[in-house]
Amino acid sequence: MTEIVNAAVAVLLREDGFVLLGQRPQGKSWAGWWEFPGGKIEAGETPYHALQRELHEELGIEATAATPWLNRIFSYPERTVRLHFFSVRRWSGEPHGKENQQLSWQHPAAPSVGPLLPANVPVLEALKLPTQYAITNLAEMGETAFFAALERSLQHGLRLIQVREKQLERTELVGFAKSVIGLARHYGARVVVNGDVEQAREAGTDGLHLSSAALMTCSGKPENLLCGASCHNALELAHAAGLGMDYALLGAVQATRTHPTVQPLGWSKFAKLAANQPMPVYALGGMTPADLHTAWEYGAHGVAMLRGVWK
Repeated sequence: MTEIVNAAVAVLLREDGFVLLGQRPQGKSWAGWWEFPGGKIEAGETPYHALQRELHEELGIEATAATPWLNRIFSYPERTVRLHFFSVRRWSGEPHGKENQQLSWQHPAAPSVGPLLPANVPVLEALKLPTQYAITNLAEMGETAFFAALERSLQHGLRLIQVREKQLERTELVGFAKSVIGLARHYGARVVVNGDVEQAREAGTDGLHLSSAALMTCSGKPENLLCGASCHNALELAHAAGLGMDYALLGAVQATRTHPTVQPLGWSKFAKLAANQPMPVYALGGMTPADLHTAWEYGAHGVAMLRGVWK
């Protein structure tokens, strides 16, 4: 069995969404290629301690707010690596190349440096997902109030919306999704539909969202669609990861009116379940925009909201 080399990797995130990439210096394997800062976890080190050591050795900084984010395995010709990615949103010191490596702040949606190490490419894709995820609430709000709230939220930066309206018939859902898309496109927002592939294609959405029941009967991730799933436990998360889902919603973290009899996970259990996932995990259940920083502290990519986002 091939030995897996563990490495701690830092995704330094500025408030404007830019991330720090470094170019591997001459003398190292893959010299000239660009990557996120980090390195091998030494014997006796935790991933967090390795992260801090690598940040000091490579960039001359110390992370003051670092949380586990993704955990991905990648096989290079010469070795297989398990990459423990940390989201680093605050640090002390100014990053500089202590190993004579070039550094560059890049936007994940349009990096201008390259080539990128292959293991880092899917991470940049994950970083394109916004930290606030909205779920439509037409049933409670009514059409006029909902579309007014949708446009207001889009104006304030909302960029990912799930169309979920179980009360609508199939053709009604497709029509409603088209209306949401028509407004969202003006702001560069993406829309996924909670349904099936045929509905997603017919409505022209960017992607598909699977309920936990649909997830567990799914045998393959649909091609050419942004695809996520609702999860409530470790088994469902493992199946979503095995299918290569682009993201997962995990909940309910807190009490919610949608599922009043469900025992909330709480933040500690959320953190345990979300840890070591290869895909971004959103916290779902009783969330509002004010919960975003707490969600980050517990390893969430962001918050998914049904009611809190439309207020």
